[in-house]
Amino acid sequence: MPVPETAGVVGRSLLRDDAYRAIRDAIVDGTLTPGERLNDADLARWLGISRTPVREALARLDEAGLVRTKPGRYTMVSPLDVRAVRAAQSVTSAMHELAVREALPNLSAAELDAMRAANNRFAAALRANDVDAAIAADDEFHGVAVTACANGAVRTVLDQFTPLLRRLERLRFASLSGRGSVAQHDRIIALCAAGDVDGAVAATRTNWQTLAPLLETPGE
Repeated sequence: MPVPETAGVVGRSLLRDDAYRAIRDAIVDGTLTPGERLNDADLARWLGISRTPVREALARLDEAGLVRTKPGRYTMVSPLDVRAVRAAQSVTSAMHELAVREALPNLSAAELDAMRAANNRFAAALRANDVDAAIAADDEFHGVAVTACANGAVRTVLDQFTPLLRRLERLRFASLSGRGSVAQHDRIIALCAAGDVDGAVAATRTNWQTLAPLLETPGE
């Protein structure tokens, strides 16, 4: 399996959650490609850890839909499943809408400033064609409401379904159409600052629906 040559890229104290994130990110950014067979010994060598946390991470990735496993036969990176991604997009959008609805009544000026700063970083990353930085800044922007709503169930659901959307987000933020999200973020901030709960929720829904066209296939 053509995993990166650099060995020991993470500390020996790596836990299964860290292994999960490392392998997940490699799938999302295309280092590990759809259909590629995964060998836990190769992954363990790449990460510089034992095979046990790698196996546990692969089990989680299977549950998340990013890998497919046939016990005793193979583990492979899942092809893009349009139906599964559509479901993930709907659930993720709903969770972000709920986060805004629950957070907004108590959203502080400092949190609004954090959203503005994240959106500025997002815009700069898009101008620089830095997709990784754009995704990180987008996460920071939406993460303000997720943290402020203090609803652990929202974060749990997002942790489960957001990884399925990453390949779509990379496509969007690598294109000119992704720059429309900057203005959408600005509108969300303005509505939050005005205390318009329904308006902010609707604007959040609109923002997350921008991924939908990437799931359209000819003939639909």
